[in-house]
Amino acid sequence: MNRDLTYINRLLLRYGIYVYDRDRQNMLKLMEMEIKELYQYGLITSEEYKTSILILRQRREE
Repeated sequence: MNRDLTYINRLLLRYGIYVYDRDRQNMLKLMEMEIKELYQYGLITSEEYKTSILILRQRREE
């Protein structure tokens, strides 16, 4: 994994969330779902949310 995904993994791990799937696309979708939930519950900032979603969408296009 590259540095950007490491940032997202660390963000998720702050809340005890570990996402792994053998299929990279599924893993990125699951990460996005978890980030959205954290934001909806007010656990992460708007900036963390925007940065994470941008990174995940860029990685899905690779």
